[in-house]
Amino acid sequence: MDTATLVNLDIEQGKQLVQFLDSKQFNIESAFWYFMEEPEVWRLIIASEEVDINGPKKTYRKILDYLKEKPEIEIPLQAISVISISDTLNKTFKSFVKTGDEISGIRLSRNVINGVFIKDAYIYRVN
Repeated sequence: MDTATLVNLDIEQGKQLVQFLDSKQFNIESAFWYFMEEPEVWRLIIASEEVDINGPKKTYRKILDYLKEKPEIEIPLQAISVISISDTLNKTFKSFVKTGDEISGIRLSRNVINGVFIKDAYIYRVN
């Protein structure tokens, strides 16, 4: 994955992962690509109750196990960040947009939401 550019392959792979996790009844409240200015990389952010219930380590393990079932999804675990549904970033996106359970394709570039600057993001879901 290019650190500066989110390409169509990344967007499609992220969508496939969200759909696959849905099929496994993995609870995703929010899922979006988010450009992190430090260290200038894209991360697929997944906000889930799993983090609150089982902690991030077990949540990453669960996602890694699912990724092994779908080798065609080539998103490295290092490109995925799991967060609590009460995380500030998740709350910021929830204050701006709600997509429901459907997978959307909303691009945000150079936006300020509740005082938080979003350099770049691609939203699949925000509940």
